[in-house]
Amino acid sequence: MLRTHKLIPWLYLTPMLFLLIFAFGYPLVSIFNFSMRRIRGATGPFIGFENYRQVFKDTVFREAVSHNLILLLAVPIMIVISILVAVVLYERVKGWRVYRFILFIPYILAVPVVGVVFSNILQLNGILNETLRVIGLGRLGLDWIGNPDITLWSVMGVIIWREVGFGIVLFLARLLSINEELIDAGKVDGANWWQRLWFVILPELRSVLEFYTVVSVITMLAWVFSYIYTITRGGPGNATQIMELYVYNFAFRNQLPGIASAVAVLLFLVTIALIIPVFRLRASTEMEEMA
Repeated sequence: MLRTHKLIPWLYLTPMLFLLIFAFGYPLVSIFNFSMRRIRGATGPFIGFENYRQVFKDTVFREAVSHNLILLLAVPIMIVISILVAVVLYERVKGWRVYRFILFIPYILAVPVVGVVFSNILQLNGILNETLRVIGLGRLGLDWIGNPDITLWSVMGVIIWREVGFGIVLFLARLLSINEELIDAGKVDGANWWQRLWFVILPELRSVLEFYTVVSVITMLAWVFSYIYTITRGGPGNATQIMELYVYNFAFRNQLPGIASAVAVLLFLVTIALIIPVFRLRASTEMEEMA
């Protein structure tokens, strides 16, 4: 067996480590530094946590946080839809490969494209309302992205429509690797469809379910800027204001990068707080599987 010094693998990794430090480490340090300064131009005086205090006192920021939390309601919806559709496709309904392809198409579309298309569809006189009027259901037409009470829910629907395709393919890929004898045994024992789903299929999907849940939560907290910006630009008023858009507005419109950096740091810390538990959970799951 070929033996090498324990430092040799690290030497191979060194170029990539330097690249990661340059690409991610330096910007992170700069953002933390900016968040504690009153930036005027390229730098400014150190003011400690004053930017953070200003952020937490801002009602618009609190609205943005509340909107991100509301968007988290989409996570269980996406999980349920993804699992149910994946299980139906797994049972090889006629044309299931075609359905799988069609359901995955929205996910491969660029988010700005999806946003622009739906911003036209959901307008007061957009395609959706015009179609409802043509078929005699005009009373169901709403100002989907102009009414502050329903705009955020409309955007949530668009996000679910696009993002659920990833979950369906992810769960279906895991299902196709399951030993079908487990499901057949459940059928022989008299388990109905829901019992097989709950007691046989879901335990087998545990690792994928954990991964998809964390990815979906992070998406709703830190990856919905493109949807909001292309569909509503945060409006009407602040009805769809989110943390990412808040960072963008303060960095580029209000020219206050210190405030923007403070919010970016908070968003980064929340994301890390969500990522670390999933790694620990995966490690414990692997230990249980090996035991």
